[in-house]
Amino acid sequence: MLKIIDHGRIREIRLDRPPANAINDKLADSLGVALAEAGETADAVVISGKSGMFSAGLDVPELIRLDHDQFSIYWGKFLGMLETIARMPVPTAFALTGHAPAGGIVMAIFGDYRIMPRGKFKTGLNEVQVGLVAPPEAHQALIRLIGAHAAERILVAGEMMDSQRALEIGLVDELADDPEAVISRAIEWCDQHLRLPRPSMLQTRSMTRAGLHRIFDESSEADIEQFVDMWFQESTQNTLKALVEKLTGKK
Repeated sequence: MLKIIDHGRIREIRLDRPPANAINDKLADSLGVALAEAGETADAVVISGKSGMFSAGLDVPELIRLDHDQFSIYWGKFLGMLETIARMPVPTAFALTGHAPAGGIVMAIFGDYRIMPRGKFKTGLNEVQVGLVAPPEAHQALIRLIGAHAAERILVAGEMMDSQRALEIGLVDELADDPEAVISRAIEWCDQHLRLPRPSMLQTRSMTRAGLHRIFDESSEADIEQFVDMWFQESTQNTLKALVEKLTGKK
């Protein structure tokens, strides 16, 4: 599910769940554990994926088979993993090594820095297109990142965009020439921060990321149940099942 690669003081956690690094129960668990450990044993973290595909987001074909209680447990774990990212005690860069739709970019907006490759690669919070609403945690983090008006525009439309537009609106911070260069540049970004006076860098980082922490301080079980209930609405299920049939047909 994951490959752990240490670059000196910088730990790379590479998603490795073929074919598309879709996030199921086990990957959410594994990534949360790996991040917590890295926060204690590394000085900075890079989260990467395979060349051409960072993560396709939630593993809809697997998740759609879960019943209400099972999916509720899964969603709590997914949000817990996002909270771990938000509360990482060390700089955390996302090397978005290709396509990063939906849950793929949702993970990244809780990190410190996001890099994508130039070209055809797509990202965006396209929940509306499959009958869902972005969870409140993602909505608030997106507003923090790109501003309320831009967040409204892309969320309501469920817009998918190329990496150049993502850069222009601030959804990603930087573009690299190709997927491999994304990883090396993310490592360089971490290294630049590790050259700064560490106590002041970490204290300033903690201060400026306090808003991300508050998102989870103020979240509730009701937020989880609201998303779960929406997942099981008939219209949403029909749209998700059509998506699964399309994905299966492609295979």
